Amino acid sequence: MFSVITCIRDNHDWRLVLAAAAVCLVGALAAMLPLSRAQECDAGRRKLWIGASAFAFGTGVWATHFIAMLAYDGGMPITYQVGLTALSFLLSVAGSWAAILVASQSRGRFSHLSGGVVMALGIATMHLTGMQAIETQAVIRYDPTMTLSAVLAGALLSSAAFHAFFQLKGLRRLLASSVTFVLAICALHFISMASITLVPDPGKEVPATVLDTSLLAAIVVVAAMALILIALAVVFIESRLTDLRGLANASQEGLLILREGRIIDANERFQGLSGWKLADLSGKAPSAVLTAVQGQNRSGETLLNTRNGKEIAVEVNTSRIVYRGHNCDVLAVRDLTERRQAEEMIEHLAHHDVLTDLPNRSLFDTRIRQALQMAERTNGEVALFYIDLDRFKTVNDIFGHAEGDRILCKVASILRRVADESDTIARLGGDEFAIIQPAGQQPAAAQKLAAAILDEFAAEMDTARDPTAVGVSLGIALYPADGSDAEEICNNADVALYRVKHGGRGKACFFDAEMDEATRARRQIESELRYAITRNQIHVSYQPILNAHSGEISGYEALMRWNRPGHGMSEPDIFIPIAEESGSIVQLGEWVLREACMEAARWPHPLTIAVNVSPVQFMLPNLCDRIETILRETGLAPDRLEIEITEATLIRDRDQVMATLQRLRSLGVHIVMDDFGTGFSSLSNLRTFPFDKIKVDRSFTGMLEHDAAARSIVRAIIGLGHSLGMPVVTEGVETETQRQIVVEEGCAQVQGFLLGKPDIEPSMKLAASESYLSSTDEADALPIQRRRPKRLAGE
Repeated sequence: MFSVITCIRDNHDWRLVLAAAAVCLVGALAAMLPLSRAQECDAGRRKLWIGASAFAFGTGVWATHFIAMLAYDGGMPITYQVGLTALSFLLSVAGSWAAILVASQSRGRFSHLSGGVVMALGIATMHLTGMQAIETQAVIRYDPTMTLSAVLAGALLSSAAFHAFFQLKGLRRLLASSVTFVLAICALHFISMASITLVPDPGKEVPATVLDTSLLAAIVVVAAMALILIALAVVFIESRLTDLRGLANASQEGLLILREGRIIDANERFQGLSGWKLADLSGKAPSAVLTAVQGQNRSGETLLNTRNGKEIAVEVNTSRIVYRGHNCDVLAVRDLTERRQAEEMIEHLAHHDVLTDLPNRSLFDTRIRQALQMAERTNGEVALFYIDLDRFKTVNDIFGHAEGDRILCKVASILRRVADESDTIARLGGDEFAIIQPAGQQPAAAQKLAAAILDEFAAEMDTARDPTAVGVSLGIALYPADGSDAEEICNNADVALYRVKHGGRGKACFFDAEMDEATRARRQIESELRYAITRNQIHVSYQPILNAHSGEISGYEALMRWNRPGHGMSEPDIFIPIAEESGSIVQLGEWVLREACMEAARWPHPLTIAVNVSPVQFMLPNLCDRIETILRETGLAPDRLEIEITEATLIRDRDQVMATLQRLRSLGVHIVMDDFGTGFSSLSNLRTFPFDKIKVDRSFTGMLEHDAAARSIVRAIIGLGHSLGMPVVTEGVETETQRQIVVEEGCAQVQGFLLGKPDIEPSMKLAASESYLSSTDEADALPIQRRRPKRLAGE
């Protein structure tokens, strides 16, 4: 170590030593830049960058050596042989290339060490060759140990430099590797210089053709700096050009560069889109591949002729740039295939059902109008089928929407099989389908198609074996027999379908005028019921329930009444079933319950209020929660509310209904079995759930005076109530004789017109004597009427 320091201090010009170190650092930085670039490129381009790095590194090493040699003072004149000096440069570049290649491409554990060893050997070879190029009257003697130490130091430092380069990132990689390489080069050179001894030999001849040191210095400095600057310039320019071309190739648009109307360049996107290579395109006019591209105004849509003969719709936009020193046109070619496909898909989705791919209502409306127009011109006939699936809602609720979707797709497949190609099959929404039959002799063609649909459903949808199978109902209207325009034909087909759905289902029905009148009336009621509450047409009337023995009022029943415009008071037996079928009973029933609870909460005496709840309402999972909320909001004590149900309620989902009744009972609400003795009466219902009351249906009460059997049934029901500990209420008491009979049989409570009509406001102090003695006089009936919008099954 001391001999190296002494060598540098005593035998070298320190200013040139610093210059050599500076050149070495510039060379190392110039080498690391392209080597960094090489790590980001593919295999083919990586070799070019490694070559550029090796050239810059070899040049820097060679220049460092000879500048340091110029700084060396051996005590005698020194010149350099031209041939060996040039060879040392080539060896420096070749050694650098081999070392970088080994360090970059090896995947072993010692790749960095291997690269460092090769780099040290390359530098040492260049160094020894450069030393052999010295021409002076002296013999150079080497210390093998020092020389080997120099190579070992260079190898270790070069390995460390490669390790830093491949492990670090960004600026740290560049600086750490460059500085370490400078240390490696300088260590190897100066340790080697410390190991040599110049032994004078006056008899040695010096060739005439040599490089003087001053000339060599100028050549080395100029050449080194020039080569390094060229390397940096190449790196910069290539990087910019590569990035720009990469940016152009990354574009989603094909680019054509035109000079004087001829193609001179094209990016990879255009070559991939057209199938043409750049060599095929160069020198050709753009019209060779683009249809109708002429003149300067080339913007717009056109066709691209591909190499395989296909034509692709493209959009072309033109602009001008300076390219390779000339003004050029740039054609930006955008493939419209995906956009056209997307537009077609959007158009298709706008007119087709997503699930079944059948025409939707929008396309159906267009097709039915077109079919009728064609039939009008040709004096033809058109059959329109409206199709509804039976049991679909139940299957969908039980087995889930995925199974429901599968069924809808299967139905679409069945309809496609049975319909002709000229027929239009559409899905109008939910489980509603339609078929337009524009050809054939009617009604025979429609009858044939209807039979085919029913037969195919019977074969494919066996409801006896498959719990997910559904049935089908068909409503058919004919043009021009059943209507003169699309709206009328559609309405009449819907009317026919409505008749099938309410007349047994699973059949086909042709429209007729009588059907139209009955169905329209029913649908009118459905429509008006939806708005009856908001239009203040519904009100609640209260009918008293009296103690059969004392005659005191024990409570009232809330009854819904509908004052239908143009029809007067509509009977509950007419509109309640329709409300239940349409689902509007849910809204009506909740409104009546709230109104009745609000009214009862204002009464001065804690009388009970009975409210009918429809079987449809019990299908709601939140019924108990809704009743609890109404009680809380109105402030009515739960034990004053009586919920009246019919045995039909227990037919649908018995377990769920029983659970709801138990929850209501736990709230304190009383449960009353209404209309007992009719319909689905079963003693098991009384055994399963302990009702608070049993109500005898009015149909038995009306026959008490003339029918012994009716009297026996009433007696049996009352006796059953006594044995089960359930009070019995007799409805429909309209005469004194009827009242006396039920009282004699032991009935607990009575209700009917004799005791009070349902269109009056409750009276809190009606005495028994007043009630009975004035039973035939309307003036005695409880005084003031109270009208309110209402809801709930009534009288």
